[in-house]
Amino acid sequence: MSAETTSKAMVWTGRVLTGLFAAFMVMDTGIKLVRLPVVAQTLAQLGYPPEQGLAIGIIEAVCLALYLWPRTAVLGAILFTAVMGGAIASHMRLNDPLVSHTLFGVWLGLLMWGGLWLRDARLRTMIPLRRP
Repeated sequence: MSAETTSKAMVWTGRVLTGLFAAFMVMDTGIKLVRLPVVAQTLAQLGYPPEQGLAIGIIEAVCLALYLWPRTAVLGAILFTAVMGGAIASHMRLNDPLVSHTLFGVWLGLLMWGGLWLRDARLRTMIPLRRP
């Protein structure tokens, strides 16, 4: 299948992956925006001031809005990749468990980019899995 064509199955698989990613990020962003105590505790464990949870939540909310709007989805994904990179670095610095903590941002990134790649033929043209 060429990068220019998008089957219904690809689009729906992409939508499901995007929906799963978005659902997780709505929950994650929401707990930061309402300032649940678990956010402050987790940030303190990571070595960050607990009050930074709100700022991180706002950044995530902006990234999520950009990602979910089709015209800015790639920009949102790029910005989210940066956010996840920071989370990965934070867990690496503390030598947290690799698969469950450190690489969690990688798993989210694969879900996010995979959903977008399956939905968007232009992205598949820019980032082909293989050359024709």
